[in-house]
Amino acid sequence: MSEEKSSANFDWLPEGCEPLADGEYDAIIMGTGLTECIISGLLSVKGKRVLHVDKNNYYGSDTASLSLSNLYQKFRGGEEPPQSLGHSRDWNVDLVPKFIMACGDLVKILLHAKVTRYLEFKSVDGSYVLKDNKPQKVPATGQEALNSSLMGFFEKRKFRNFLLFLQAYDKSNPSTWRNGKNLDQMTMRELFEDFGLDANTQSFTGHAMALQTDDDYLNKRASYACECIQLYVYSLERYGKSPYIYPIYGLGGLPEGFSRLCAIHGGTFMLNKGVDEVLFDEQGKAWGIKTGNEVAKAPQIIGEPSYFPPTKCEATGQVVRSICLLNHPVPGTDNSESAQIIIPAREVRRRNDIYVAVVSSSHMVASRGMYIAIVSTTVETSNPMAELNPGIALLGNIMERFDSVSTLLTPVADGTRDKCYISKSYDATSHFETAANDVLSLYERITGEQLDMTISADTTQDDEY
Repeated sequence: MSEEKSSANFDWLPEGCEPLADGEYDAIIMGTGLTECIISGLLSVKGKRVLHVDKNNYYGSDTASLSLSNLYQKFRGGEEPPQSLGHSRDWNVDLVPKFIMACGDLVKILLHAKVTRYLEFKSVDGSYVLKDNKPQKVPATGQEALNSSLMGFFEKRKFRNFLLFLQAYDKSNPSTWRNGKNLDQMTMRELFEDFGLDANTQSFTGHAMALQTDDDYLNKRASYACECIQLYVYSLERYGKSPYIYPIYGLGGLPEGFSRLCAIHGGTFMLNKGVDEVLFDEQGKAWGIKTGNEVAKAPQIIGEPSYFPPTKCEATGQVVRSICLLNHPVPGTDNSESAQIIIPAREVRRRNDIYVAVVSSSHMVASRGMYIAIVSTTVETSNPMAELNPGIALLGNIMERFDSVSTLLTPVADGTRDKCYISKSYDATSHFETAANDVLSLYERITGEQLDMTISADTTQDDEY
């Protein structure tokens, strides 16, 4: 605003209240998790006036990266970290472990917003899947399939033929189809069976390559999972060691990068600013927020579930996570400084996969020679910690362990009627594909248009504004 407005200028301001910051905005965003920060950055680039508040005194919310002292403050009530772990400032520990698919949607969003100029990334060393209680490298090429210890001799050849088929497949070219059918005309189960792939191969392909969280994909059109597998293979070819990348200094840099983008375009940020109440009109539409005796108004209220009335969300499950600090690489990963290990549900007789994300000092998130391994899964029983045991057992000696159980919340409405645009909680997966889908969905509901995702994830352009 070019000139400051007094309280008397706002006929909507409740009696006895003061305007919060400039008072009126195009959008108010609550919480600085990655999803919210991406949305605020994208809206500000479109010329929207954005007010962004967070009850914490740091950026990131659930996707923050904490120093060692802040980690102990959160989980141990301020207990001093042992000196054996090194300096607190050398650590940036993610609260929610996620790797980024090198050519996936999140990278396209980063490139679209030109946030990559604020961040530096490094490839993750390895992608593994558990088989016979040992991490095994996920094969993604025909040659790797032949050399893999995940499969027997004849199964390797079947799987190699499957990969070669996907490599050559072109929906517009019937000569590349399977038995006269394209991938929209069969289910994934039918495609697997047509290649004669056994249950073990189907399991690691669907869960460690297509990154499906359950087996529902088997009954969907085959093109859905096959596109995910093709993305995995393409991302792997791009970087060589694994299909994943990870930011130097941890995931906390992602929301900070989008926050910076929003600020550059005129957004207003307020940390340590809790929200006492989301304000609604008589029709049940949200029109503003109140914090203390300060009120701000906007036609769209966006944020994390915790800022909204409980009736706006429903619990869809729980996630259990264990942050483990190690002084050695995870055994069986070829001394990898970073790795993802997926334990398919079938391998440990569960309904949901278990994920292990490993990073270390090579990504500037731990003291020299130290490692961070975060084990997570969707809760299925009344003893969540025990459900992590197959992942914990892979880690070897653990110096420190920090456990948490969080509830997964999903909005009950899409925001069209009540103008509450609420993000989903971050799930147990150790990659950002599901979170990126939520960002794209929110953006479309808020703006009425799809985000342009035609940009190539291979681009290196980063034009100045």
